[in-house]
Amino acid sequence: MSNQEYIIECQNISKTYIDGKLQVPVLENLNFKVAHGQSVSIVGASGSGKSTLLHILGGLDKPTSGSIRLMGKDLSTLSQNSIGKLRNQYLGFVYQFHHLLPDFTALENVMMPLLIGHKSKAEAEQQALIMLEKVGLQQRVMHRPGELSGGERQRAAIARALVTHPACLLADEPTGNLDRRNAQNVLDMMLDLQSEMNASLVVVTHDDELASRFDEVLTVYDGSLKSLV
Repeated sequence: MSNQEYIIECQNISKTYIDGKLQVPVLENLNFKVAHGQSVSIVGASGSGKSTLLHILGGLDKPTSGSIRLMGKDLSTLSQNSIGKLRNQYLGFVYQFHHLLPDFTALENVMMPLLIGHKSKAEAEQQALIMLEKVGLQQRVMHRPGELSGGERQRAAIARALVTHPACLLADEPTGNLDRRNAQNVLDMMLDLQSEMNASLVVVTHDDELASRFDEVLTVYDGSLKSLV
């Protein structure tokens, strides 16, 4: 594959936290790439650095050393403003907790990334309605988060992450706050939408059964990254 066929490229990524005089290495010399349309799950023990790695992939955190390329652009050479624009254009984020704005409807929450990207209100509303229908919330668009179930809130969060049609969706324990049935349903929906939109999908999860459904399973262990599939 040429470089242009990779959404994200990590080269010799290390992350060390400083706690007073103590240095705590979390990740050490990680190398991997995420191709267009590929699904990757990242597993590992609690505190192994899975979420830290995901935040580095998305430009939300900086590695201590090494480089991250997003769509071929080295994030270390870009300003925070440029990284923000790149994130908004190419990445979507989903977390264990939905982080929906409580005073806004599902529709308004899903419109938000488009409005931030300077779409007109009419265009943002149209695209948000389409995405809410894709996640099965067409009857709940005017409901606020407090009026939605846990599974519905996570579906709305996924719609918000995908409404910009990102090249890659990064998800940190997206089913960790759901029961088994809702977790399976949400994962089914994410994988279906990923395939339909030809997006890449990188998911951090503690659930080995869910992780096994991805194209590639990586485990973070002792600061290193190993492929299980």
